[in-house]
Amino acid sequence: MADVSVTAGPVFGRRDPDARGYFGAFGGRFIPETLVQPVEELTAAYFAARTDAGFLAELHQLLSRYVGRPTPLYEAQRATAGTPVRLFLKREDLAHTGAHKINNAMGQVLLAARMGKRRVVAETGAGQHGVATATACALMGIECVVYMGSEDVSRQALNVFRMRVLGATVISVDAGTRTLKDAINEAMRDWVTNVETTSYVLGSVLGPHPYPLMVREFQSVIGAEARAQILRDTGRLPDVAVACVGGGSNAMGLFDAFIDDPSVRLVGVEAGGRAIEPGEHAARFAGGREGVLHGTRTLVLQDVHGNIQSTHSVSAGLDYASVGPEHAWLHSKGRTEYAFADDTAALDAFQWLARTEGILPALESSHAIAWARQFAATTREPAVVLVNLSGRGDKDVEQVRRMLTEKEQTS
Repeated sequence: MADVSVTAGPVFGRRDPDARGYFGAFGGRFIPETLVQPVEELTAAYFAARTDAGFLAELHQLLSRYVGRPTPLYEAQRATAGTPVRLFLKREDLAHTGAHKINNAMGQVLLAARMGKRRVVAETGAGQHGVATATACALMGIECVVYMGSEDVSRQALNVFRMRVLGATVISVDAGTRTLKDAINEAMRDWVTNVETTSYVLGSVLGPHPYPLMVREFQSVIGAEARAQILRDTGRLPDVAVACVGGGSNAMGLFDAFIDDPSVRLVGVEAGGRAIEPGEHAARFAGGREGVLHGTRTLVLQDVHGNIQSTHSVSAGLDYASVGPEHAWLHSKGRTEYAFADDTAALDAFQWLARTEGILPALESSHAIAWARQFAATTREPAVVLVNLSGRGDKDVEQVRRMLTEKEQTS
């Protein structure tokens, strides 16, 4: 049966946080006074839009006719041949711009246009959220400014070029660790300065309320489609749903459809980097503590004095010291579990999927693939595993080439 039978569309109004924006002990708003009014304006606009038939119809049309939803569900039979696992990939890499980020960017830029904003700012790590935001702004005739850590600018040069071709202004950030955390800092400073004309399009389930809810709801289309598709293809729910976790938007988008199904394990895979030592990884569930970063209370990698620790990952999109508050809440309830894959495992998984299935996964997605590969190799029980392939690896090919060359020279 063709994928056109699966309806594309986010799911709104499910599991809202409380009135203060908290999921249990996590979330809320920790913002300067200058942002209170624009955040309130955004909240009111979002809650009105998500029940407005006109807004939802326009978003649905953009997702189906422009973004290319629904994205396919693909069974990777060669990858798990000889194992008891059936591995299904939700192909977000086939969405327009090459990753799941377009789902949220399209929704938020459409909301900005509805609010009368003619300029948006955004942050980006791997560049995919920046490209997605630049794409949506080009489509809707809105000025776009993207902040990106200079470390990420150098390792994601292709996406920087794509953003500029799309008409966006890309500002390289040299402060701090020169990665995603610092890009968010600068984007927020810009928003504070230009609140009358500008909307901040945040790329993950982070930040002050309503961003964690809003981004999850825009990304919930992933899980809604995947649930219908796997029921169609197998007649049952998956045993495990797996996704990589940086801020956590692609994972929350997938998990959303299965939260109320206790038979489905929900596994988020973080960046183990070089080692689980301070400054060498980005695995918040392996080394984080409760704290506040970028406007929300969640798990944060920090030292005993509360200073934010440096992070490292081979994947720019996972190289972040915090995680979305809903992830922290779900983990505290025992509903989700979190593992990590190190740089080497992710790089190996990148090559494994390429050679067995002819698919180049993003290095971010390769962390989830690494977990699924290990699971398939060790389990003795039949299992249906659903992995959100959150993006394609074209952007990472030059970086992977350099790493493999260095590995060969040192071996």
